[in-house]
Amino acid sequence: LIVTGDGDFYCLVEYLIKKNKLIKLMIPNQHQFSSLFRKMMSHIVFMNGLKNKLEYESKNKNFQIKKRH
Repeated sequence: LIVTGDGDFYCLVEYLIKKNKLIKLMIPNQHQFSSLFRKMMSHIVFMNGLKNKLEYESKNKNFQIKKRH
């Protein structure tokens, strides 16, 4: 699993695909990533839509962290 949109990692991603070792290429921003990755779309997952799934939500809205002295 590689998390990047930077084309500097293209050779690594290509190598991992050839060795059948790449799980997924996660790109943080689907609107801004290296065009080198466009031919690897079947391996890409964009993280833009994951914010709501990954964001921590307290069940107790009045939850506060108490500081130790």
